[in-house]
Amino acid sequence: MITRRRTTAGHRRAAAEQSNTDEPARGDGVRFVVTSALVGTTIEWYDFYLYGTAAGIVFNKLFFPGTDPVVATLLAFATFALGFVARPIGGLIFGHVGDRLGRKKTLVSTMTIMGVATVAIGFVPTYAQIGVWAPVGLVVLRIAQGIAIGGEWGGAVLMAVEYAPAHRRGLYGSIPQIGLALGLMLGTGVFAGLSALLPEQAFLAWGWRVAFVASALLVVVGIAVRLRVLETPAFRKLEHREQSASVPVLRLLRDRRSRIHILLGIGTRLAEGITFNAWAVFVLSYGTATLGMSRQPLLVAVMIAAGVMAVFIPVFGAVSDRVGRRTTFCAGAIIACALSVPAFMALQTRNIVLIIVAVSAVLGIAFPIMYGPQAAFYAELFPTPIRYTGSSFVYQFAGIFSSGITPFVLAALVAASGGGYLLVVGYFAAATVVSVVCAALVTPLFRFRFAEAPTAWWYAR
Repeated sequence: MITRRRTTAGHRRAAAEQSNTDEPARGDGVRFVVTSALVGTTIEWYDFYLYGTAAGIVFNKLFFPGTDPVVATLLAFATFALGFVARPIGGLIFGHVGDRLGRKKTLVSTMTIMGVATVAIGFVPTYAQIGVWAPVGLVVLRIAQGIAIGGEWGGAVLMAVEYAPAHRRGLYGSIPQIGLALGLMLGTGVFAGLSALLPEQAFLAWGWRVAFVASALLVVVGIAVRLRVLETPAFRKLEHREQSASVPVLRLLRDRRSRIHILLGIGTRLAEGITFNAWAVFVLSYGTATLGMSRQPLLVAVMIAAGVMAVFIPVFGAVSDRVGRRTTFCAGAIIACALSVPAFMALQTRNIVLIIVAVSAVLGIAFPIMYGPQAAFYAELFPTPIRYTGSSFVYQFAGIFSSGITPFVLAALVAASGGGYLLVVGYFAAATVVSVVCAALVTPLFRFRFAEAPTAWWYAR
């Protein structure tokens, strides 16, 4: 009986401690932090997905020539996937730094690495100039990009989530997520503009490089903004009480509930990652290589869809604050899968208006139903001392299977079906089933508020 009373009292004290730890800041400071997170993620995603856009329309021609067009595209997408393989490494490295030394320090570092790698891609000579060293150079720089974005995402969303009022964590956490849409829109917009302004020969000779080299200006702005941001209240109080985990990844793996959340979280990402990379990256090569379309209307369609996405991401982040993360996420996965068949039918028509509507419906509306609540959804699975490491690892490790290999797998499925899309739709359906089941089994540690009583057991041990 005595033990039971002590345990209960310990739970109450731990819940109170966690409540104090996650007390949000107020006023203009919060808005500046959230804005800076959005600016940073926009620049990082612009850099990261420039490579995806170029892989389907440039790199397959300049860095993998002399092979079958299908093989060249597969090779280009294979190097695209390497960035996702590197992302968990970045998540663990910078997750450790973020949980031990703070969120802010990691974000300046990741942006610097990403900026240098992206600009360097713009200067890599082609295969015709230096032979096999051309794709080797791409691979090295793509891995650097992956490490940078691996550490970026967790820090950026936690800066927003840990500053947010408890009842609006879904909305605030979704704002840095808008950076994915803006980065994609900016990247495809730059490529679309360069394609329209330059002849094909000039675009392939040097025009595409402008998009990469221009990243230097964006990175300078992003670093200047991030240097002004203060550390989150949650981490400052944790640091003050000297409760940060000495080796966050070991603490993460030792606990049974965390291990379960890692596995389930990885499963939930399948539908989200596949949806995005199918309709933001793969659609470009499918339309040009399989359907024989020009790249200009496809780039415009993705750019418009990204604009629509930017509007709906915070909408569904806010919805998740009311109806729950799991419910919102599962609805998005099912809707995105259901829309895939009519979207592919619209592509077959080669009608630009129908293609814009179709891509906007899937990428611009259905995808944000999953992506809007995702930051808060994953952050709520782990307590403050290991939150950066846990949420980063789930998001980035899952990205290998849900995002990185998606264009490669879809291109192979299309080739196997002779240009058809039924195997692709089957792949979407299987991923959706896995994601919905995993999301249904997740029991968020914090249930919309980081200070809820279920957190107590972490500190009562």
